[in-house]
Amino acid sequence: MRTVVAPAPSPWLPFASRRRARDEKREAVLRTAVQLFLEQGYHRVTLTEVAERLNITKPALYNYFRGKDEILFECWALGQEQVDGFISEIDASGGTGLARLRKLVRAYAEIMATYFGASLVRFDVRDLSEKNSAIIRAGKRRIDRAFRDYIADGIADGSIKPCDAKLSAFAIAGSLNWIGHWYQRDGALSAEAIAQEFAVRLTEGLARKQTAGKATPVVRNNAGRKSRTTDKYRRG
Repeated sequence: MRTVVAPAPSPWLPFASRRRARDEKREAVLRTAVQLFLEQGYHRVTLTEVAERLNITKPALYNYFRGKDEILFECWALGQEQVDGFISEIDASGGTGLARLRKLVRAYAEIMATYFGASLVRFDVRDLSEKNSAIIRAGKRRIDRAFRDYIADGIADGSIKPCDAKLSAFAIAGSLNWIGHWYQRDGALSAEAIAQEFAVRLTEGLARKQTAGKATPVVRNNAGRKSRTTDKYRRG
């Protein structure tokens, strides 16, 4: 009778574990790089410095990224993904245009206080490839569109006073973007406290005072989904 010998355990990690380990190392590179970029400026930071901060060799970085500009783009992409995710949640959450606008202001302010959020406003798209620059510009347009749409929806449902939705969106987003420049993590106010304050301050001038006992209508389309905008306020 032939004796069956159990195979020796593989010295290699399972594929899923290897992939997870690679993803974790890749994220570590991005976290370290974005902090250095924000502290010193993108052009002053070298890949050698990033590698030294991570206690690895510079050639090891090329296992994860082709160059510094790719790292920069990925830092931006992580910030944009957070914003896009919040916009999708707000779209599905319901409420008046004013309520959704305040949710977006609050979420965007908190994101601006993170390293990857700050990368949305602190770096120059001209440092990236034409393809990636175009992707970034499209992302910026999505954010602007959401602010405008919520304001336009608020005007339509009566929760926001009549105003120029485009200019109002510019004013709000411009104020929020500056958080990415001045926010200090060791400051007196937390990101949550700043976000809450901005959600009130940046929208109180737009809010229409409701008559006691009068409900604010919610605009929905034929499919039962709230309209994001009206023809009158669509982008030109």
